[in-house]
Amino acid sequence: MALTNHTPEEKVSTMFNQIADNYDKMNSLISLGTHKHWRKVAMKQLHVKRGAFAIDVCCGTGDWTIALAEAVGPAGHVVGLDFSEKMLEIARKKVISAGFQDRVTLVQGDAMHLPYDDRTFDVATIGFGLRNVPDANQVLRELYRVIVPGALAACLETSQPTQPVVKLGWQAYFNLVPKMAKLAVNKEKEYAYLQKTTAEFVSAEKLADMFSAAGFKAVHYRTFDLGAAALHIGARPYKP
Repeated sequence: MALTNHTPEEKVSTMFNQIADNYDKMNSLISLGTHKHWRKVAMKQLHVKRGAFAIDVCCGTGDWTIALAEAVGPAGHVVGLDFSEKMLEIARKKVISAGFQDRVTLVQGDAMHLPYDDRTFDVATIGFGLRNVPDANQVLRELYRVIVPGALAACLETSQPTQPVVKLGWQAYFNLVPKMAKLAVNKEKEYAYLQKTTAEFVSAEKLADMFSAAGFKAVHYRTFDLGAAALHIGARPYKP
């Protein structure tokens, strides 16, 4: 297994349980609220059909899960999977508040080994989780495995600007994230980890290559906010 995140999985799970209550607040603070726009763009490009069966891997507090549930309608269904029990507790409250209990199943599980048969889902998503798994390549192979031929998989993730001046500004900003977290929610150590994984994760171009290596075709991506984040989409071909 080629590790893309060297922090032990148990430690990562514990950390996400500890920050769950403040996760949404800090996401909005760090991204200046733009993460909501990124997700809307992703949904437009996925063209999720009514009645579809979708999976949102590393679903966290459930925002993308709920967006998918709205898109698939009452005839469809969405699985939201995450390894953090506390994150899923918050997601569950959101699902109930949205009235989507009839079309959402929340599962505590491992993104590296999805508990579903091959060719089960019509669409798969993963938002801001790929940099936190031990092996991103393995997770991409799992996303490919569980979707039907012709289906799309999408990843929203922090990225790294390539323009030198922008990259310097991006690095300076993310170096402030732990201090922001200390002031806002008193979680400096936990957000130092998230700052580290952001800085160490692969470039948007490299992630596109990883999508292709996992088997996806028609792989394309777009960046947001001068490269601070990226949306990657790939299709499982009808013929291998």
